[in-house]
Amino acid sequence: MGSTLRRSARWRWASLLGATALAVTAGGALACPAAAGSNVDFATHCIPPAIAGLPPIDGTTTANITVDDTSPEVGDTVTVTYTVVTAAAANPTDLALPADIMTPTGKVTLGGAQNGSITVAGPKKNPPVPGRGTFPSFSMTGTFTVTSPGAITLSPGDYNIHTSYILELDTPCTVIDPPAPVSQTVTATSGVPTNTRAISLSSASGDPGDSVTVSGSDFTPGASVTLAGRSGAAQTADTATVTANAQGSFSGSLVVNDPATTGIVAYEGSAWNADLGAGPAAYVVNDTTPVPDGSQRLTTTVKAGTLAMSQAGDSVALSAVDFGEGGASTGALRTVTVKDFRGGPAGWSLTGKVTDFTGPGGRIDAGKLSWTPACATETGSPSTCAAGSAGTVGASGATLAQAPDGTLTGGEFTVDAGLSLDVPAFTPPGAYSGVLTLTLT
Repeated sequence: MGSTLRRSARWRWASLLGATALAVTAGGALACPAAAGSNVDFATHCIPPAIAGLPPIDGTTTANITVDDTSPEVGDTVTVTYTVVTAAAANPTDLALPADIMTPTGKVTLGGAQNGSITVAGPKKNPPVPGRGTFPSFSMTGTFTVTSPGAITLSPGDYNIHTSYILELDTPCTVIDPPAPVSQTVTATSGVPTNTRAISLSSASGDPGDSVTVSGSDFTPGASVTLAGRSGAAQTADTATVTANAQGSFSGSLVVNDPATTGIVAYEGSAWNADLGAGPAAYVVNDTTPVPDGSQRLTTTVKAGTLAMSQAGDSVALSAVDFGEGGASTGALRTVTVKDFRGGPAGWSLTGKVTDFTGPGGRIDAGKLSWTPACATETGSPSTCAAGSAGTVGASGATLAQAPDGTLTGGEFTVDAGLSLDVPAFTPPGAYSGVLTLTLT
């Protein structure tokens, strides 16, 4: 999601003895620093400074793109380095150019799972260039925020050298047939868990030694699935194994003997893993201890409730920003109340994702919205909630708050968040709106 502003690459320089200009090089590539990306060649059209009186120059640029993270998550910031290994020009005169007069700028084109461009810039630093000598390799850096999961390609784009020597001159060099070949690829993953596995029980209670039917869905087709009793955070000795069918579903029986069992889980692999499992589903082992003579067993029932949420409103007005300046448009999430009256060992998670903000003049990318979550637990609640991490919400989503599994969970919680939308400086004036969807599981 780089800047959409196009930055041409230019070379600027002049001489006291008369205007000099750029010339196409037939070879003479410079040594390139070690890089993760691959060198690519692309046809380049350069326009010498008008003072040089030379026609446009068509040549070949060799370039390379590297990144600091090839496997980012959505919301991460990736640093990109665009290195021009061989420019499409050289010093055409006998006049030597001094050191540290060249300031490069340019752009990198994004493709694949995320489109746009990244503005990059380099320092004003170069070795001396002898007369008739090849221009040195130079590097430019910039950053972009990952907004979509998947393979994101990076291609070198237009570049410009600004030369401050006697005169301030520019030579823009553009890609003749954009985009240039791909030099680097990063594979982004979603920061939000995608586990949709689920289980249900044929009964919520039973006597020691009774069998309960466990039904599951959205497991890996053909996977071996372990059914197991849980006593809080620990697994009991009550286990069974079933195989998921071609649709990822199963139905199997588990004999429960341990009276400490408070829930049942199902998982793939050799041990419980929340990312590859489902549950715990609440289960109670009845107390069948004989009643002594002259005694009476008294029983009652505590009815399990539901997991639900409510919110204090469905509309948030963020602060206005000025055209040409942009910046943070801020506000606060309407307070969300979570009530977990299910009983049993299962925790909960509240996540959110947002659409792009659309308006009369265009759109503001969903990745521009960030939040700072907060969560408070009502006194007496068995569980304690934890706020999600501050950061980007985006279209892929993020965690707003959660409560962990435990021996006995439940309670009432209030969830809030500060909101901030980073509006680009020259977003067309008008009202923009997006939809933030909250999901409680």
